[in-house]
Formats: sequence, structure tokens, C-alpha cells
Amino acid sequence: MKLNDYERKHADTVRHLAPECTVLLKKDGAFPLSAPGKIALYGAGARRTVKGGTGSGEVNSRYFVTIEEGLEKAGFTVTTKPWLDAWDETVAAARKAFADEIRARAKQKHTLAVMEGMGAVMPMPEYSFRLYGDGDTAIYVLSRISGEGSDRTPVKGDILLTESEIRDILLLNDRYARFMLVLNVGGPVDLSPVAAVKNILLLSQLGAETGHVLADLLLGKSCPSGRLTTTWAAWQDYSSIGDFGDQDETRYREGVYVGYRYFEAVGKQPLFPFGFGLGYTEFETELNGADENQVMVTVKNVGAYPGKETVQLYIAAPAGRLDQPPRKLVSFAKTRELAPGEQETLAVAYDLRDAASWDEAGAAFVLEPGDYTVLVGQTPAVTLRLSGLAVLQKLRSALGTPDFTDWKPEPCAAAACAEKVIELAADSFTTETVQYDQAAEVDPILDDLTNEELAYLNTGLFDPKGGMGSMIGNAASTVAGAAGETAHVHGFPWLVMADGPAGLRISRDYCVDEKGVHALGDTMPESILELLSPMQRKLMAFLTKPRKQPGEIKHQFCTAIPIGTAIAQSWNTALAEELGDLVGDEMERFGVHLWLAPALNVHRDIRCGRNFEYYSEDPLISGKFAAAITRGVQKHPGCGTTIKHFTVNNQEYNRIGSNSQVSQRAMREIYLKGFELCVKQSQPHALMTSYNLLNGVHTSERRDLLTDILRAEWGYRGIVMTDWVIDSVKQVQKPRHRNALSDRVAAAGGDLFMPGGKGDWKKILDALKNGTLSRRQLEENATRVYHMAKKLTQVRPD
Repeated sequence: MKLNDYERKHADTVRHLAPECTVLLKKDGAFPLSAPGKIALYGAGARRTVKGGTGSGEVNSRYFVTIEEGLEKAGFTVTTKPWLDAWDETVAAARKAFADEIRARAKQKHTLAVMEGMGAVMPMPEYSFRLYGDGDTAIYVLSRISGEGSDRTPVKGDILLTESEIRDILLLNDRYARFMLVLNVGGPVDLSPVAAVKNILLLSQLGAETGHVLADLLLGKSCPSGRLTTTWAAWQDYSSIGDFGDQDETRYREGVYVGYRYFEAVGKQPLFPFGFGLGYTEFETELNGADENQVMVTVKNVGAYPGKETVQLYIAAPAGRLDQPPRKLVSFAKTRELAPGEQETLAVAYDLRDAASWDEAGAAFVLEPGDYTVLVGQTPAVTLRLSGLAVLQKLRSALGTPDFTDWKPEPCAAAACAEKVIELAADSFTTETVQYDQAAEVDPILDDLTNEELAYLNTGLFDPKGGMGSMIGNAASTVAGAAGETAHVHGFPWLVMADGPAGLRISRDYCVDEKGVHALGDTMPESILELLSPMQRKLMAFLTKPRKQPGEIKHQFCTAIPIGTAIAQSWNTALAEELGDLVGDEMERFGVHLWLAPALNVHRDIRCGRNFEYYSEDPLISGKFAAAITRGVQKHPGCGTTIKHFTVNNQEYNRIGSNSQVSQRAMREIYLKGFELCVKQSQPHALMTSYNLLNGVHTSERRDLLTDILRAEWGYRGIVMTDWVIDSVKQVQKPRHRNALSDRVAAAGGDLFMPGGKGDWKKILDALKNGTLSRRQLEENATRVYHMAKKLTQVRPD
């Protein structure tokens, strides 16, 4: 297979950057290896390596290097082919049984198997064959996959290890002097039964080059330098305070105590804490001064291998009227690669305002009086002593109220003061105010449009004769396999949107005739195709086969990049920007204007099926990495990101009809903060709302969220679209809460109801007629869509 020049360049970029996304969790000095040799390779991910999660994030990459292939290409001799062959047979039988079970369940519920099984995770099966193979080195690749539409579960073969996995991992650890457990996973698994293993590498899921990356790491051609962005713990140690997975109501009772904030507040020690990571080498850090704006830290490589180190700044805020977690991350920085004996001094900037808390009673962000200690990790660097209450922002109360009061931990001991104390007066901080209810612009070009045309501009592209878009992609007419387009109204430009977030998801092969572009295969993810009946598969094959005299078959080869969590594990925003630049280049090549990524919802619970797409349990990490990806994409003329899912999209079960009940404080400090950072630091061209409700109202229908907070408070200038929902889509179970409605979305200031259906269009027209929706509001929404389409289509040829 010969790659195009851009494909080779992008593959090299991923291979070069991805090692920095891996996290070495345990080591005993046995790695890296001096040369390739015989290797005993085991585990579900050895041959069936996972490059990323399932669903809309599946990238139709032209190729993918598995771990077995990567090791062999690097010169290793894999001595365990019989074991790998036996595993192939075992998992193939298990997958068939799993698909049959889903089809039977769907038949019983009178629904479609693809809806019943979307994103469903098959637990890894048990096995009984012996450990074939020899060599001086052994690798066991523990693999898990998750995806859109279904959540993970604490069962053996998913979050928990199977008995077979535990048995063989411990046997190999005892048998081999050089043994490494490699984790080819998208999120935490409970490693407590194998805690004795001497070498553990969180490889993660790194896209097309995953196998090459591991080979490079084992041979020391590259070095792991990632740090965890989510806490890894024994399953029973995670918080159970809030709800998860309820069909109708999900109560976020834990409030702001998410992830490491919870573990530190209750004094639980996880297996591997947030921010943890080792390298092949060792580092020493020294504080070289601090003030109210920055901390100077010198990092020296005192080991035998090159490597990079991350400096993490936290603030311990005083608990006053408002309770506080022991620490909040406020800044971070990473060194360049340091050779043994080399050092670098970093000036790590921070802003005390990032430690502010939301005071619901006063509808304001405040800093309460007391000592704010800045920590490098756990080490005090400087204490800022605030003399009085500082009100930083006076805003509107918004987003409703849950039916509970947030949980609070027992008060923690105050953080130790640093030797250096700086006195700050409360009046040294100014209070920001926001001008709400500003009139939005209306372009005069819309004056001559009929109500029907204007309503069409507020929905996505659909066939007015009765056709509709697709829930799972390939709903565009000009780019094969793209997820959707804005409406084609005479004389108006339109936008083409493609899925993500681990690369651009469009069809690899397509043809063009007088009716437009036609995808040839790749119209559905493989994880969904396997759920179709034989007859349905034949129909799909017929619909996607080349037509008579299709003309030239063309290609769109896109690059699968690391999943979102892996990118954030680099703690290197420049790396994220470079990967965004890669995606932007492919968007330019294939005519895509908006990438439906990055996704930056918080890792509230490790069971969320889409956590692999998201960055972290910490909103600062989430916002900064989404902003970096956005800057990389939007360097390219006519290209933009679509940050999602706005907001509290933290479970997949009944995601369309589940009501997330969350306090204003948790919303402001945890679940909105990352989106705010991304908007202010990068101005993404689009934003996608989430399916779920927030305190009883769909996020896409909340004017206080879309207009007051997003546009007035944050200064957002892009367009707002819904996630892909169609009026004719039926929920599997009778919901307590209805779906979002297109007319109410438009009234809230939502610009696009995607992907668009005739029923959605008619709802808008009916609302215009009965007076529940004004033409002026539709014109405001359409103006934003028109201006963005004009901006992105005029800067490059179609």
C-alpha cells in the first residue's frame, strides 16, 4: 500500500507525537529494550488492537497498525501465534453470540437492532488455553472498547478484569524478568487485582499508528511522558454520591467534588492519582521564586534516558461560607525533551481568579477572604492572603434548580502556608458586569425570504418531499460520508459538516454522477453493521455498490489520530494544536467546513461510554485542550471546529430524554468552565448542544444557556446547532421527558436543528403561524448561519 504524500506526513506526525500521550504507571528498570528479539505477546489487544472508540468517532482510516504488526515491523519475532489464533476464534464466537443477543432483545422490544445495540460493549470473554510462546520479554495487551450510545459497566471484561486476564497477567509477571502490562483502553479499568505487576504502560488508543508507537516505546526510540487526566482507582473507591444511568433523572449530588476533588476531600488514596505519570528517566524539581502571577520551577533530568516533565500548579482555597476541595488545578507547563543531565527553568503563569467560586446567593464569582496557597503538585510555593471578599463577576442566576442540596465533605485541614506570603486587598480586583439582552444582528439579505425558506435555514439539509437526515452520518449531499449540511436555499452558501473527534469521519471511496456524490461503503460504523441481519446487510451492500458507469471512483483517505483522553494525557497544548492542524489540512482537502469536534465533557463518572472522546475530569484541562485543537483546525481557511456537547452530557443511557439535575455552582465551576475557556481562548466557529435536559429543560431549548451565558457572558460569535435528532426518531422506552422540539430550539437562539427533517421544519412554520416564535428570532438565527457560511465558503474554492 502506497500512501499519498499528505498521508505519509500525517502518519509521521501521529507517530512522532503519540508517545507523549502514553503514561508509564509502574516501572522496575527493565524497559526500554536494547534491541528487538523474541517476544511473547498476549492479550485481547495484541492482534485486535483498538485504535479508538465506536460510534460517530470511528474514523475510516485507510490503514491501521496493530500491536502485533508494529512489533514485527520493528524486528521482533512474535512467538505466540497459536495463542493469538486461539483468541481470534474465542472472540469471534463471543461477538456472534453478543450480536445475536442484541438482535433478540430488539425483536422483543419491537425496535431496531442498530438502535438497541448502538455503542453496546461486549465484555471480554473468559478463555482457558495455555500460554504458548517463549522469549526473554513478554507483553500482555489488555484491551477495552466503548462508544456512543451505551455506557460501560462494572462487570468482568469491562471495568473489571476477567479471571483469565488476572491469572495470566500475574503468571507472566512472575515468569518473565522483563514483563509489561500494556493498557490499550479508552478509560480506567480496575487494576487492583494485578497491582503487583512491575511494569504497566497506559498506551491508550492512538489511532492509525498505535502498533508503531508501542514498538518505538519498547525500544527506547521514544519515551512515555504523559500524565493521567482522570483518576484511576479500584472500582469500589469511586464516588457513589450522585446518580448515574437512571433513565429519567440523573442527580449530580456530588456537586463540585468530581474526580480528584472527591478523592482528596474524603482522604481516599487511588491506585494512580490525577496528574500521575512516570518516565524512563527521573527528574528533580526546584522552586526558584514565585509571585502573584507566576512560579519559577527548574526541572533537571537526573536519570539515564531523555524525557519530558510536567509542572502542575494548584491552588488551595480557604473554606469560608463556601466549602472548598483541597486543591484546584490552575495551570501547567511541560519542558522540552531533556537529555540526561540537562535542565530547564519554566515560568508557570497562573491567575488567582481561576480559583474563584460561584456564590449562588449573590449570583457572582467570588474570592472569599483568607489564604490562597499556590502549590507545585503538593509543595507550597507562595501564599496569597486576601483581606476581604472580592466579587469578580456579577452575573444572572440561570439554569434552574435541582431538587437536592449538594453534598459536602467533612471540613479538611487548611493547606500549609508557603514561606512567602503576599498580602492582597479585595479592592485590587475589579467587578466585571455583563450587558444582557443586546439586540442581535439581522442581515437585510433575509428580508426577501419567505417564511418557508427562513425556516429551512434554521434546520439542516433534508428532502422537503419527505426524506430526512441520518442519526449516524452520511446525511450530506456534497461530501460523501459527511454527517450533514446546512440547507440549500437559492443563492445562499452552505456548510458541510463531518464527524470526529479522533480524525475526520467521511467515506473512503465514492463516485460522482449527475445526482451528486455517492458513498461506496463506510456509510455505517462496523460496530453497527454487525448488528444487521443478513438481509439488511445485503440491502446495505446493494445501496453502496458502484452504480453502472459511475465514472471515476474517488478517494478520501483521512488519518485516525489519538482519542481525546490520550491527547490530554500529553499535558502539552502545542501537541494538541499540531493534531488540530493535521485535521484542518484534511478538511481543506475534502471540502469539509465544520468538524463536529472536539468533545470536551467532563469525566464525571468512568462509566460514561463516550469518555474516550473527552479530555479529563478537570475542566481546566478540558477547556485548554479543546481550545488548542480549535486553534490548529482554524488556522486553515474555511475550516472550523464544533465544540460539544453543551452541556452535562455525562451518560449515554437514554441520552435524548434524561434530565441532568445539577446545582448552579457545579455547573459554573465544573461543567461550563471548560466550554468557557475554549470559547474565550479560541472562538470555535460552531457549538453543538447536548441531547439531555438540564434541570427540566433541554439544553438546546435553554435561552439562559445559549443567549445569556454563551453569547452575552462569554462573547461567543459562532453558530449553535443541536446534536443529531430527528422528529421521527422514537425512543426505545416510554420517556418521562419528551425530545427537544425545533421551534423551541429556535426560540432559545439555537441556530440549527440538525440534521433536519420535514417534521422539524413544519414545527417551526406552525410556531410562526401561532405566534409562539417570531420571524425576528428566525432572522437572527439565520443571520449567524449565513454569515458563518459566507465566511467559510468564500475563503477557499468549493
